[in-house]
Amino acid sequence: MPSRYLSFRCSVPWLILFLEALFLIHLFFCFPHVGNIYSPSSFYPEFQDVNHMVIFGFGFFLIVLRRYGFSSTGLNFLLVVLGVQCCVLVEDLLVFLRVQQNEGGMKSLAKAVVSTTAVAISTGAVLGKANPVQLIVMSLVELIIFYVSRCINRTFLQVPDHLTLMHVHLFGAYFGVAVTSRFPEPPPGLDKNRSTPNSDLFSMLGTVFVWVFWPSFNSILAHSKKEAVLNTYLALAVSAVAAFMLSALTSKDGKFRMTHIHSAVLAGGVTISYTAHSIQHPWIAMILGLLGSVITVLGSHCLQRCFNPAFKLQDTSGVHFTFGLPAVLGAVAAVVLCVIEKGISTQWNNFSSLGYLIFVDVGAFCQTISTALLTGLITGLILNIKLLKTVHVSKYFDDQSYWEVSF
Repeated sequence: MPSRYLSFRCSVPWLILFLEALFLIHLFFCFPHVGNIYSPSSFYPEFQDVNHMVIFGFGFFLIVLRRYGFSSTGLNFLLVVLGVQCCVLVEDLLVFLRVQQNEGGMKSLAKAVVSTTAVAISTGAVLGKANPVQLIVMSLVELIIFYVSRCINRTFLQVPDHLTLMHVHLFGAYFGVAVTSRFPEPPPGLDKNRSTPNSDLFSMLGTVFVWVFWPSFNSILAHSKKEAVLNTYLALAVSAVAAFMLSALTSKDGKFRMTHIHSAVLAGGVTISYTAHSIQHPWIAMILGLLGSVITVLGSHCLQRCFNPAFKLQDTSGVHFTFGLPAVLGAVAAVVLCVIEKGISTQWNNFSSLGYLIFVDVGAFCQTISTALLTGLITGLILNIKLLKTVHVSKYFDDQSYWEVSF
């Protein structure tokens, strides 16, 4: 065990120091040519909400393992603050290459914090199996690829910038699922990959944090902020109520299951993320929230019993049915609602225009999910090379490999 601690002492601090030096050099040389980072902005309230959501919400949301609480919160915080700096660097690089326009420091920082949600989601899939070096490498690669995916959707498919950012749930979930498929499965007798009442309680606390701040998340870059906030809240409220109803109906003894509540109450926010700004009828948002909760609860049963064993996946935090499936449902709903809206406005006469809209929306969805899966598989293979000090399966899901723990 001491040799393993020594190996991380010789890798993690120096990797972090190298990255911070890179970010510092970037800020020193690039900002005078890119723009004024201290330009006036009204984004701070929404930025603060999203920052709370990502740091507090996802930090506690990931506490689902009984012996991995320190790593769940501590490493999530490390990955987020490193990821934000990486996103700012990538944003400035895109401005320098004239791929996008400079939007000012606070807006760029807000987009960076939203983008790091992909890292928090993907981390939930590999939770307990990846060491700090692997998590840092995974986060940096994922954020760079996510920005590339957004540029493709924005440049070639003409998807609005704020909508490309809302693909963060879809990208994060399927990137994480692809990465975790490349990690060895834990031995059957290992019991550290289960929860306890205390870990479930902390995880539910994180869920509540995420739930409360989700309207700000969906509206931070939307043009119709009032509509986005109202529709998101209604969808979240319905999905939360439906989660309790479905949990009692699907459990054997008719009791609530924390796994269902932990996952399904957030499904409405994910499902409506693509359409929150454009929905003009509250009942549509409520239906989407209900469907999101249904697909999450039913998906957890099907995936855990059929899909995951067949593909030898161990999605530790269940990000596939918490974020992935509702995001797919939301993308499909966005296409349907867009077709209906445009069809009614043109009296169903301009079918070529409708076909183009369907091609754009479906193309953006397919490009995002295929890029996430392909690059996630490649990243998973890279993370398992000996240079990155892969953890033995017997050491999975244990804080003692990385933290000073006293019992």
